[in-house]
Amino acid sequence: MPLTPEVRNAIFESIKSVLEKQVPPMVVGKNKEGVFELIGNKPVPYGYKKEIVPGMYFSSVVARKDMVSFYFFPIYFKENEFKDLMPTLIKCLKGKTCFNFKKTEQVNKKELSALLKNGVQAWKKNGYMK
Repeated sequence: MPLTPEVRNAIFESIKSVLEKQVPPMVVGKNKEGVFELIGNKPVPYGYKKEIVPGMYFSSVVARKDMVSFYFFPIYFKENEFKDLMPTLIKCLKGKTCFNFKKTEQVNKKELSALLKNGVQAWKKNGYMK
């Protein structure tokens, strides 16, 4: 069954509300229709050229035509530790950092909050935050 605009919006807003609770210490990188992104609060060198970016990318939620995607970059650091925090969300993990949601009941706010809280700690530990 195709994803209705109402369901897509409900999923997006649900995830966005959890992300917004991380501000501060995180900083909003993008906030436009269908996209909400968080970055670290400290300029850091990034890429092979080590160009200074305003903040290291942290996480985002993107409303797509047939799903809502949630990206969580800190999972690259300690994948197994983060996987322990998301026993139900892991079913939606596609690839390494991307979660795809098609139903509102797939979004577990408690697990998302724990995941983000630990991600913020990882960002602080790795020097991406003040």
